[in-house]
Amino acid sequence: MRFGVVKNWDPSKGYGFINTDEDIDVFVHISDLGAGLKAEEMEEGLYVKFDVKSDMKGDKAVNVRKA
Repeated sequence: MRFGVVKNWDPSKGYGFINTDEDIDVFVHISDLGAGLKAEEMEEGLYVKFDVKSDMKGDKAVNVRKA
């Protein structure tokens, strides 16, 4: 599990980036928000915890929840 801060979030597109505690930006999609976290709550500066999944496009945050 990793921790980070929402760097940016585009509600009209349903995605954004989380800056991890290791200062790495990780992509996050609306479909990867975990239970208890709504898209409306995703705003710049929100501290979150998440898992990282790698695919052909790179790393992405999954199971994103409030920390």
